[in-house]
Parts: sequence; C-alpha cells; structure tokens
Amino acid sequence: MNIQALLNDKVGAAMVAAGAPIGTPAAVRQSARPEFGDYQANGVMGAAKRMGQNPREFAQKLLDNLELDGIADKLEIAGPGFINIFLKPQWLAEQAEKALADAALAVSKPAAQTVVVDYSSPNLAKEMHVGHLRSTIIGDAVVRTLEFLGHKVVRQNHVGDWGTQFGMLLAYLEKQKAEGKSQAEMGLSDLEVFYRAAKGCFDEDEAFANRARELVVQLQGGDQACLKMWREFNDISLAHCHEVYHKLNVSLTRQDVMGESAYNADLAQVVSDLEAKGLLVEDQGAKCVFLDEFKNKDGSILPIIIQKAGGGYLYATTDLAAMRYRNNVLKADRALYFVDQRQALHFKQVFTLAHKAGFVRDALSLEHMGFGTMNGEDGKPFKTRSGGTVKLIDLLVEAEDKAYQLVKERNSDFDEAELREIAHAVGIGAVKYADLSKHRSSDYIFSFDAMLSFEGNTAPYMLYAYTRVASIFRKAGIDAASLSAPLLLAEPQEKALAQKLLQFEETIESVVREGAPHYLCLYLFELAGLFSGFYEACPILSSEDEGVKGSRLKLAHLTARTLKQGLDLLGIKTLERM
Repeated sequence: MNIQALLNDKVGAAMVAAGAPIGTPAAVRQSARPEFGDYQANGVMGAAKRMGQNPREFAQKLLDNLELDGIADKLEIAGPGFINIFLKPQWLAEQAEKALADAALAVSKPAAQTVVVDYSSPNLAKEMHVGHLRSTIIGDAVVRTLEFLGHKVVRQNHVGDWGTQFGMLLAYLEKQKAEGKSQAEMGLSDLEVFYRAAKGCFDEDEAFANRARELVVQLQGGDQACLKMWREFNDISLAHCHEVYHKLNVSLTRQDVMGESAYNADLAQVVSDLEAKGLLVEDQGAKCVFLDEFKNKDGSILPIIIQKAGGGYLYATTDLAAMRYRNNVLKADRALYFVDQRQALHFKQVFTLAHKAGFVRDALSLEHMGFGTMNGEDGKPFKTRSGGTVKLIDLLVEAEDKAYQLVKERNSDFDEAELREIAHAVGIGAVKYADLSKHRSSDYIFSFDAMLSFEGNTAPYMLYAYTRVASIFRKAGIDAASLSAPLLLAEPQEKALAQKLLQFEETIESVVREGAPHYLCLYLFELAGLFSGFYEACPILSSEDEGVKGSRLKLAHLTARTLKQGLDLLGIKTLERM
C-alpha cells in the first residue's frame, strides 16, 4: 500500500473534476506536523493561479469532488489553500492487517523494468581501498531494493582489468616466475606490495620497462601466453575483492564481473561508427567529438577524446561500448552508474553522445548516481597515519575488532562464538550504515566512535531496536503467527506507528527512484523512535485486556518485520539478541 500514491490519484482526479487540466499535480506529501493532518495536498495554489481562480474557492470545489469515504476521517482547507487529510484509524488498521498477512509486507510491485546497475568497479591492479566502499555498498543497497520491488536487475562490476599498467604487472609476474618463485613468494597475497615492486622495476630498469611495453602490445593483440598470465593475475585480484564482498555482505559474484576488457573488441567499431555519423573530428592527431552542449565560458567546446594520437582508447570509448552492450544485449530500461561525483561531467558527455550517436535508444534512461568522498576526522580524504591508502579489508577488520571490544564490555554473559557473531554484525553494519545514512552526494567524516555509538541514527542503535522488539515475543513465549485479535488503533501512538509502518513502500520507491538509501535509513530510525514512544505509552504484555494486548503485539510484530526487511535491503544482518 502506497498511501501517498493513492491520495495523489484521488486528489488529482478531484482537481480535474473541479476544472483543472488533466495531469495537474496534486503534490500530496506527508505532513510535517500532526495538527496539519497525516498528509497534505499542496497543488491547489499552483493550479488555481494557472486558472486565474481564488485558491481557497478552488480548494472547496476540489473537496466537493474528492472521494475519500472510508479512508479519511477529516478534510480541511488550511492557509491559502492547503488541504489537510486526516486518515481514518480503522482504514489504517485494515491496511496494516494486509501488510501483516503478506510476506512482502503488502508492498505493491510496479511494472517490472530491466535495470543495469554499474557499481563497485575496483581496479584489479590493486586491492580494494576505502575509495571503493561507497560505490559498492550504495549500489548494492539500491540493487537489493530494486529486486524487492520485482525489477530484473543486472549487476555489472565494471572492473579495471585492462590498460598499460597491466604490461608492467605482467612483466613483473613473468620476472618472478623466471626466478622460480612460488605464488606465495611472489607477494600476490598483498597486491599493493606487488604493484609497488613492479612500479619500482618499471621506473628503474629500462629493459624491464621495454618488456612491459611489449607485453601491453602482445596482450592487446591477443597473445595466448600473455592472456594466460593476465587471467591468473585477475583471478588473484578478484579473490581479494570477493573476500571484501563476503565480509561486507555484498551480493556481487564472479558472474557479475564485466570489466573493461570485455569491450576491447568493440572499441575500433565505436570509432568507426562515430566517424560514419560525422561526429568525429581530428584535433592534434586525436579523434574527438565536440558537442555544443558542453561549451566553456569562453565559447570553446570541451572535447570528448575517443582515440589518442597514438591510437590508444580512453574511458569514454569503453563506456560507449558498454552502453551499446547494455542497450543491445541486456535490453536495459535504466542503467545506473554508481561512480564518484567527480566524474559527473564525463558521464554527462558520454550519455549525451550515446543518445546522439544512436548507440542507445531514447527510452533507455542513463543515470549517473554520483557520491561524495569519505573523509578522515581532519576533513581530508581518509588515509593511513603515514598518509597511504587504507585497504578496505583492513578497515573492516578494525571495525569488527572495535565492535568486539564494545560488545564484550556490555555483554559479559555471551560465549565467544556469539560475541564474534555480534561483533561482525555490529562492526560491519556500523561501517555500512554510517555511509548509507548520509545523502550519497555529500562528503562525510569517517569516525569509529560516532558510527559505533548506541545513540542516534547508527547501526548499533538500529540493530538494538530490532532485538528489543523481537525480544517481546521471546520473553513472553508467544508465537507471532498465533495472534488473532483484530488490530485496533485507539491511542495516538498506535495510529502514528501504524501510519509509519504503512509508509515503507513510499520510502523504498524513493530509494530506487533517486538511488538514495539514506531515505530508508531515516525511515527506519524514525520507525524505531515511534515504536519506542508507543512502547512507553501503550503497555503490551502487561495489558489486562486480551484484545488490546493482541492488537499491540501485532503492531510490535509488524514493526519487527519492517525493521528486519529494511535492514536487509541495506545489506545489514540483524541479530535476534545482542
């Protein structure tokens, strides 16, 4: 049940019946304060202005045509023409009963789309570092939510597995093998060390550098020996990535890897097709596209470089080939790119060019879901104390260790295995939730103290909120499935909680529409707060009226299920006790 969508439809129909043009937005929103009703229709003033009518008079005409019998308790015109809608408790109770009876919480399924989601995308020359965290977990939360709503999702892990640096890495791998070193001795267990050693050889040994350049050419030419070494290196790199994915509870698999190399065979064709359409211009030996949409302040046009003077290809070329694949082969309706906000201009350019060149059909929505940076407490990009890049796996291990100490101090009665399980859920959940709860376009400060706090909008608070609700049934020895009393919403706290529970669908639709999981985090935090207020004001197990007790247990059960489902969509594991 999407209450906002239902009311938008009803109010929109009433506006048309009152004389507004078809398609006039009703602009129904959740009310900010209880005295303004549960929902507020804000479209009256705009519609009245366009028609040259008095807003309050038009609002009255709208009310005369508004059919909300059985749904609303009261309708009122406020201020210059806002319409306040107070929902009927009995109607809310009926909708909550439907949510309780449904495995998917009665969330309706929209028309299914094929959505390609490009996220994580580490560089296989190195291990994943903290810079890969946001793309990975924001993308995964949106993927999970899209699938929950019934969309067909195609994950695309566009890993960096091609390019000149691989010549250097293959030359070093070849050198190590020639020296008879085993895989353990090669240092491949730490790709940062391996990369630095290879770079050192490349910078200091001219013969090694020449060999690296030869191997790039051979690799790009399809040499089997080079490809064998390249695959071996990529397998090791991907093993590091999937160790991180497993710890993060991220749903990417090896089958989702579609790296830059996958499009190598199509790059020359991309150039040819752009030339055939008259879009390419040679500039200082390079082949470029100049689009009028991307003029600088001085009137010059910022070029999209497709092929360098030396014949090499760029990110734009590969991205265009990937878009063609996603359009022609995957038949995508939407393609979402979870990539750093600093790449915004690049994506605007290639998206515009892809449509202009006919590489994708007009109906394919290409969307860059940019995100800000994760900074240290000094406000600068997150680094080690020595100024180096922080490996993501090291950060996650540290998060678990800190959570273990915290949990052990608070819970001395758990055995070691359970302490470790709780520490994993709390530590990893804290890192993910701290990120997901911020608007993705914002930079944020990474702080273990803040994210591991049991107060505020944090994972420990949310995980505890869920266990608190779940514990009601465990302590009482009651099976939630046996509850049969009708749901009653007599108290204000009961109605407020039920209404928030029924706004779950509205929330997750915002997540998939905008690629913004922070909406879900805020919703869950507010839901937990409303449950706390309900729990304090409305005794559950101590209620002497069995009907009231059963009704309140139903509300508690629906709260627990909604919290659990919401955290699952964020990729955060819940605990039954902590």
